[in-house]
Amino acid sequence: MKHTKAWIGGGAAAVAAAGAIATMGAASAGHDSEQPITGDALARASAAALDHTGGGTVTGTELGDEEGYYEVEVTLDDGTQVDVHLDKDFAVLSDESDGAGDTEEGGD
Repeated sequence: MKHTKAWIGGGAAAVAAAGAIATMGAASAGHDSEQPITGDALARASAAALDHTGGGTVTGTELGDEEGYYEVEVTLDDGTQVDVHLDKDFAVLSDESDGAGDTEEGGD
């Protein structure tokens, strides 16, 4: 009887672990992961975005954005945030301004 209980307990633990892994995988599959730009591509994308905006500071990047291959967030001196969308060759496709002093949290 002791062997049966151990086997059932071990089997239940394995099923619970498999369920947790499956749930994590399903959650990951349905969630857009924001992957930053790295390496040489980061330098090239940043330079293209800063050239387009006429200066500022790169405050965020994303690879595989829905509006382009790269997205570079630039914060201008007046606080305006501009998302610059680039293609694979670092050519500007579009930009989107969040307005002076605005933040994602709503700001003061």
